[in-house]
Amino acid sequence: MLRRLAALSFVLTLAACGGGVGVEIGYHDHDGGGGGGGTQYPRPNPTPNAPTLSCSATGLAASAASKWGTVCMLTSNGEIVVELYDTYAPQTVANFYKYVSAGFYTKTLIHRVDRDFVIQGGGYTSGMVAKDPLYAPIKLESNNDLSNLRGTISMARRSGADSATSQFFFNVVDNTSLDYKSAADPGYAVFGRIISGLNTLDAINVVPTYNYGQTDIQPRTEVLVYWVQRLK
Repeated sequence: MLRRLAALSFVLTLAACGGGVGVEIGYHDHDGGGGGGGTQYPRPNPTPNAPTLSCSATGLAASAASKWGTVCMLTSNGEIVVELYDTYAPQTVANFYKYVSAGFYTKTLIHRVDRDFVIQGGGYTSGMVAKDPLYAPIKLESNNDLSNLRGTISMARRSGADSATSQFFFNVVDNTSLDYKSAADPGYAVFGRIISGLNTLDAINVVPTYNYGQTDIQPRTEVLVYWVQRLK
């Protein structure tokens, strides 16, 4: 988990997301629809209701084996269990727990699928309807010795450092270019890691997408977050 593990020293240059130009992992103002020829993107998911309301036995076992607090997230592509590092990012984890406890993420979308880079959610419901945050923005906790490695979860934000609210992203690959470097280049705050469900992350990563712009890459069919539950 330490920032510069020798075995994980690969630095992603973001070439897949703009020819090496730094890409903000934040919010966009896209209103949904569009796509050429009047086709609407993303299409509604054919399974709008959760197939289960509880975490799987595999997910519960992974949670029990972790020394950290955990959450279970059910998406239309499968389940993800995440352990959250409150020792490293206390305000970020507390904020995420508040949104989970409020049921904020129920029936939201993974609205951005930037293949082999990140998947992002926590801000829209079906039809790309923006969901207003419940709480004030939090302080950026990116200088915390955690790195944006494959399977980690980090907070999305606007251009201002202390602007994250509800939106999060999962790193599909090692994205150490998104790590804290300096006060002028603070990166993005890692606050947890997938401990069960990397296959779900990989499944979402390869769904067909439509590109509205450099950082606005949406699934052609909605990827739903049915619910997120705190396990411990």
